Amino acid sequence: MSTHVVIGRGATATASALLLTEAGDRVRMVSRSGLGPTHPGVELIALDANDTTALAEVATGAATVFNLAMPAYHTWPETVPPLFGSILAATETVGADLVMLGNLYGYGPVDGVVDESAPLAATGSKGAVRARMWIEALVAHEAGRLRVTEVRAGQFLGVGAVSVFSLLVQSAVLASTPAEVPQELDLPHSFTAIGDAAATLVAVARDDRSWGRAWHAPVITTTVRTVANRLAALAGAATPELAVLTDEEITELAEQDPFWAELFETKHMSHREFVVDDSALRTTFGLTASALDSVLAEVVAADAAARVSVPDTG
Repeated sequence: MSTHVVIGRGATATASALLLTEAGDRVRMVSRSGLGPTHPGVELIALDANDTTALAEVATGAATVFNLAMPAYHTWPETVPPLFGSILAATETVGADLVMLGNLYGYGPVDGVVDESAPLAATGSKGAVRARMWIEALVAHEAGRLRVTEVRAGQFLGVGAVSVFSLLVQSAVLASTPAEVPQELDLPHSFTAIGDAAATLVAVARDDRSWGRAWHAPVITTTVRTVANRLAALAGAATPELAVLTDEEITELAEQDPFWAELFETKHMSHREFVVDDSALRTTFGLTASALDSVLAEVVAADAAARVSVPDTG
């Protein structure tokens, strides 16, 4: 039985922690709030991972540290470097392996299908900082200070996902209300299911072939409209009414919430074809993407369960 540290408390962190416990391992789940799943194999720890000394104490004896931390979206350039640096330093101190959950921002605009050999040439601040964090971790790996790998996921789908689709489309579709989306509706786009990301993180942590490089998580390549239509069909909801937000509308929204202004950096992913190659993962580890309908059926079931648990006060 091994012990692992999972930093973060989002849907992917929770799914990863539970997968690790299924194999009989123990998990220390670290977040500032100390919240997480109630499970005998998961110890919930309230801790700011920026405290390197305290984090190293928690990670002592761990085989693997999973960095699944996700600061507020618009703060990445300021908050990610010290946080990820602390996690890297603590992991190195205790002699554990480091598995990082990354995304696709670091590539910047790419023509054609994106695989892991594409240069990290991000032109925006969020992509540049995520690329730099991976490069710094890889330098530590190549210097023999620890072993590191990164799993790069597409836009998340599934129960608990926090993404443009889940926040702006999914909720509207399930409520049979119109949705305005900062993304083209009919261009191919690569999504990743929460469960597939978690399965990949756990798999690479357990395989000596994974270290010293990044891997693309399994992707479901389809369009926003297709995902919305399938979700509506599975939920018995009305045919989705979708519209694309203009730049002017996004700018107006950004005056009230800084999240919206950050979307301009990733227009090359939302307003052009953005297709990811996950064949390296499939060939090496045999992991494939879940069926879209299976992922969305779980969303529908979770939504129905949530509605039942909320009493009707009308």
